[in-house]
Amino acid sequence: MTIPNYQQINRESWNQRTKYHLDSEFYQMPAFLEGKTSLNEIELGLLGDIKGLKILHLQCHFGQDSVSLARMGAQVTGVDLSDASISQARELAQKCGQEVSFICCDLYDLPEHLDEQFDLVFTSYGTIGWLPDLRPWAQIVSRYLKPAGRFVFVEFHPVVWMFDNELKEISFDYFNTGPIVEEESGTYAEKEAPITLKTVTWNHELSDVVNKLIREGLEIRSLDEFDYSPYNCFNSMTEEEHGKFRISHLKHKIPMVYSLEALKK
Repeated sequence: MTIPNYQQINRESWNQRTKYHLDSEFYQMPAFLEGKTSLNEIELGLLGDIKGLKILHLQCHFGQDSVSLARMGAQVTGVDLSDASISQARELAQKCGQEVSFICCDLYDLPEHLDEQFDLVFTSYGTIGWLPDLRPWAQIVSRYLKPAGRFVFVEFHPVVWMFDNELKEISFDYFNTGPIVEEESGTYAEKEAPITLKTVTWNHELSDVVNKLIREGLEIRSLDEFDYSPYNCFNSMTEEEHGKFRISHLKHKIPMVYSLEALKK
């Protein structure tokens, strides 16, 4: 089942979040404007030398990663559902002196707005859960990759999304059994923000991600799982090592993040 107006609900959610995210400690905007990258060790290891490459960045939020990729010498196009996020992304790129193209549209509608191919497609952290069906997502990835182009993907592990907000009890199915409609106060980057957000999300098991990409002509080159998150974005987290956050009571017991690299045949 798909909720007919889920795009509108989620767009409004991200529009509300954006202004609080910009000023949050989570996104470290002053340091970013001074040149600090927003990319983490996991994705940097997969990206490698991207100087001169054309990169499509899917679900780019307000553009920090897009600008970071451009700072590494890539020609970048960022895409996001939220018009507030894209507006801020354009401002951010200008402030940082980087030429980045941004498109505001629902991911599934991207072919109506863009007709190019890229050396690399990139997306990361908290992206596919906003999509009801991974088949058109995988088709988008394949559609925009040149032959022998690479897809680099880093995402929170589906095991994490099984838990309640305190990560103490299993509340949701591992497998995609339909939309999860929730309403919560605050946002992951600013938990005390005076906003109430309604969201519609879906859980996607690891096999669904991999198989959908394979069926669209992508060859999986690597698949890795990590027992930490590079972000302090869930409740009850502790930083046991620099830049590695784990759930205090679960420690190393569950996977938090996975990464995938694929090649278009």
